[in-house]
Amino acid sequence: MTLELTAERFVQRLESHRSDEELRKIQRYFKSGEGEYGEGDQFIGVRMGQVFALAKEFIDLTPAEIDRLLASPIHEVRAGALSVMDKQARRKKTGQERRKELYELYLSRIDRINNWDLVDLAAPHVIGGYLFDKPRDILYRLARSMNIWERRTAIVSTFYFIRHDEVDDTFAIAEILLGDEEDLIHKAAGGWVREAGRKAPDRLIAFLDEYAEAMPRTMLRYAIEHLDPDQRAYYRGLKKKAAGDSRR
Repeated sequence: MTLELTAERFVQRLESHRSDEELRKIQRYFKSGEGEYGEGDQFIGVRMGQVFALAKEFIDLTPAEIDRLLASPIHEVRAGALSVMDKQARRKKTGQERRKELYELYLSRIDRINNWDLVDLAAPHVIGGYLFDKPRDILYRLARSMNIWERRTAIVSTFYFIRHDEVDDTFAIAEILLGDEEDLIHKAAGGWVREAGRKAPDRLIAFLDEYAEAMPRTMLRYAIEHLDPDQRAYYRGLKKKAAGDSRR
């Protein structure tokens, strides 16, 4: 029997896995209440492992059908769409034209990629992978956007570069995000700086020497996570001293 590769069929299959117990777990995990970053997001209670398994079955969905999934108000449906995009972008046989379509679809529908897990699912390979051998100016525009998910896309996309031993953009975009007010950006920027530091320890130390005092606490905590205890204490001390001086 041939698998029907349509958005409608994907949603039907997804809904067959819904669970009230899983829905309760998801609602505790994601902040979707009034005034929170996921305000208005709808969930039906499907485990992400099941979403990803289904995306693997539907890996050959066309961009048009993926776009229909992205239009859904249901979080797990959009997660499925982005997982399909990620799997296509990772697949070696995917041609350059399709990679471009996926890249453009992500950017044109970024209003539907409106939670941290959705960004993290696809940005590294769909955006970062596409831009690896191209100009990366778009990431710097996204980093300065008023939209939190565009800013998160900017830093998360650089993970592809880090995996290929390129760290310049990670440190440069993290510098742009130093003054960001959102904790989700602090976590992403700090985490990606930490990972860039695995490839280039001296660059991490230089970045911390220059910016530790100015970094938001969460960003600093994530960035120094893999340093030795004395180094972590030193940079926390710099931050504490700077915070004390600012209150005088």
